[in-house]
Amino acid sequence: MSRLRFLLPAIALFAVLFTLPTASASAAHAAACRGANLTPSPRAAVAVRHATLCLLNRERARHGLRRLREHRSLGHAAKKYARLMVSKRFFDHVSPAGSTMSSRVKRTNYLKRTRAWSLGENIAWGSGGAATPARIVNAWMHSAGHRANILNGKFREIGIGIALGAPNGGSGATYVNDFGLRTRA
Repeated sequence: MSRLRFLLPAIALFAVLFTLPTASASAAHAAACRGANLTPSPRAAVAVRHATLCLLNRERARHGLRRLREHRSLGHAAKKYARLMVSKRFFDHVSPAGSTMSSRVKRTNYLKRTRAWSLGENIAWGSGGAATPARIVNAWMHSAGHRANILNGKFREIGIGIALGAPNGGSGATYVNDFGLRTRA
């Protein structure tokens, strides 16, 4: 039993020492993108969207990938879908009415006159401090599928939609990123 008393504080100290650099690095990484720690609000909407793009592009740069550029049509599809998830209280890539990311993007002008295209989508929501761009992007980077979209070197364009409110009916923010690549006809 006395051995356990000595081991537990040592294990706790080990855990603290090895998580601090990660937390510091994450905070420094977010600090480089203005607005990364803002909680979404009507007043901060533009800053939060820009911070989200900045953080995504920083992750891509760290892996030697080109920056994503915002595209109006993708942004329209992403914003509309984020609002829909909040208003209809669901959280899924397929809406209760059956719309998919592809069908939502096809309704915009994004795919007009394209020969080939590729799309990807990340969704997330958080409340309080978990709704900041820094926390949302960090969560995506720790999820294999979301990380794959962010680090997909084929994607060149992005639409970022952020709606106030959570899909469960509570307060918070709901994020949608629609990634795209088009080859013109």
